[in-house]
Amino acid sequence: MECPHLSSSVCIAPDSAKFPNGSPSSWCCSVCRSNKSPWVCLTCSSVHCGSYRCDDFVINDTKLGLVQKVREHLQNLENSAFTADRHRKRKLLENSSLNSKLLKVNGSTTAICATGLRNLGNTCFMNAILQSLSNIEQFCCYFKELPAVELRNGKTAGRRTYHTRSQGDNNVSLVEEFRKTLCALWQGSQTAFSPESLFYVVWKIMPNFRGYQQQDAHEFMRYLLDHLHLELQGGFNGISRSSILQENSTLSASNKCCINGASTAVTAIFGGILQNEVNCLICGTESRKFDPFLDLSLDIPSQFRNKRSKNQENGPVCSLRDCLRSFTDLEELDETELYMCHKCKKKQKSTKKFWIQKLPKVLCLHLKRFHWTAYLRNKVDTYVEFPLRGLDMKCYLLEPENSGPENCLYDLAAVVVHHGSGVGSGHYTAYATHEGRWFHFNDSTVTLTDEDTVVKAKAYILFYVERQAKAGSDKL
Repeated sequence: MECPHLSSSVCIAPDSAKFPNGSPSSWCCSVCRSNKSPWVCLTCSSVHCGSYRCDDFVINDTKLGLVQKVREHLQNLENSAFTADRHRKRKLLENSSLNSKLLKVNGSTTAICATGLRNLGNTCFMNAILQSLSNIEQFCCYFKELPAVELRNGKTAGRRTYHTRSQGDNNVSLVEEFRKTLCALWQGSQTAFSPESLFYVVWKIMPNFRGYQQQDAHEFMRYLLDHLHLELQGGFNGISRSSILQENSTLSASNKCCINGASTAVTAIFGGILQNEVNCLICGTESRKFDPFLDLSLDIPSQFRNKRSKNQENGPVCSLRDCLRSFTDLEELDETELYMCHKCKKKQKSTKKFWIQKLPKVLCLHLKRFHWTAYLRNKVDTYVEFPLRGLDMKCYLLEPENSGPENCLYDLAAVVVHHGSGVGSGHYTAYATHEGRWFHFNDSTVTLTDEDTVVKAKAYILFYVERQAKAGSDKL
């Protein structure tokens, strides 16, 4: 059963404060009976969730533009009564914003060119990832140099409209909205950029991220990269975006790593290859498998999980090397992970070890800070020490003798940090370096920071860029 007014009426997310007679937790979708992120129609009171089964959601406005008409009427009333006052306040805000974006460099004053991202409702997870990716120069430049794609023409151009997933995904492009967002972030704007068009496309093609709940930044990053990769493979409106990859000399064939089909800029930059070795402990049979990856998820070793800060006593500080060693060390699989030995022809106890067969140009390391218990998902709040420069990955390679000394060194480009106690709550921010300076990105606020502040952060995701030129630095 579908709401008869779904295509012509306004629907909103229920709020117990506004609807005292009905708590959101007690409301459920009239189609699939889900009580997750319900929406209620203001015309007929039907409740829907916008899930896969329901497959309908509302954004921005109705087909008749009723919400926009209400907004325009309210705006006219406000303008007529408070024009002078708003003009004065705007001037004060502009001057304050300009002053806050100035810093001293070699005795002279210059403007901070970084732009913040508005929080659209618990979208800090998305903002932190977008700011991090925008500071990975090779990745960002590729998308910014793509040709623009005109998505809407004629009467609907430039207008916000009502959409449902039943209209299909042919009228949206994640690559295009991602490109526009990256272009907006480093234009020196004094006001924060609103990524609402990109967020709409995310809702359109990634139903898991619909609504305004807090989401996992790492999960969002993986969905984002996967969908960018798929769209670049197929092109948009008959235009092959991946063809530009072949014209870019810096992304040569030797750097490509194919994941789910042909190589794209996503796999050429983030793609690496793991070798998974499994040995049967009964007959000694060895099995090898090569797995492509876009990031590595690292456990924080259990012996460090109670150490919350760098300066806390009682034992050594956990380092990124400890996490990498835990990932690549030989491990005996437990009873729940018995290996099907083809020689013994039954499941046997075995050992497993990972080697890195090929390193990516950008090494993304995800620290597994969230773990499920019997009833909830707990956060591991351990401080993990990480280097800003000279992360040496040579000892984790399958054939280190075939790699030059500089090819295994990585320098930090960005860090995503989760503040709070759980994955469904808290707040995400990011640190990133741009033209030799470190910035802290906290939604719409961008501030200049220093290396000492960055290294004290409790990293959740680390983005390391392969070093190209020789430079003296300390290795991890």
